[in-house]
Amino acid sequence: MSNAPVDTGRRRFLTWSTTAVGGVGAAFVAVPFISSWNPSAKAKAAGAPVEVDVSKIEPGQLIRVEWRGKPVWVVRRNQATIDSLAKLDDQLRDPHSDEPQQPEYAQNEYRSIKPELLVTVGICTHLGCSPTYLPDSFGEQVKGVTAGFFCPCHGSKFDMAGRVFKSVPAPLNLVVPPYYYVNDATILVGEDKEGA
Repeated sequence: MSNAPVDTGRRRFLTWSTTAVGGVGAAFVAVPFISSWNPSAKAKAAGAPVEVDVSKIEPGQLIRVEWRGKPVWVVRRNQATIDSLAKLDDQLRDPHSDEPQQPEYAQNEYRSIKPELLVTVGICTHLGCSPTYLPDSFGEQVKGVTAGFFCPCHGSKFDMAGRVFKSVPAPLNLVVPPYYYVNDATILVGEDKEGA
């Protein structure tokens, strides 16, 4: 053993330095581990509500947005289309939207909060195909009906409220996602006002 005196100042400095370096190293190891628990940006974006500017949509125009990886259609209906919806009841499988394919506030003949704006998931309820919007030529599919949605894969047909016609493969109306009006020009798709 050495008889040299112990340098306690140096010993304290080395102890504190080693502790500090070890603490920083532990933090560097912990950060990626803890952040791996958080959902990825892709997962967050897939379920996040989508804000849609509806102020510039012309009557008869359809715009598409993506919510949870699904196409959502926003269509501005003209007054003639709105007036024609009630006349189709006898041709529809679920004209009063008794099946839960929409939130309660959209369980009406328009299947929407405001009659002029339809918001629906653009996926056929038969096998998940995406129907085609026919704003002027739907009469070729259903006599006397100007506009609607036609699924060319298996022939399913939907009116301008997303309600399915009888005698087609699709069993249910198109799904209406949760949404609400942030203001007159903007809707938020993917969230109910109560949940906001």
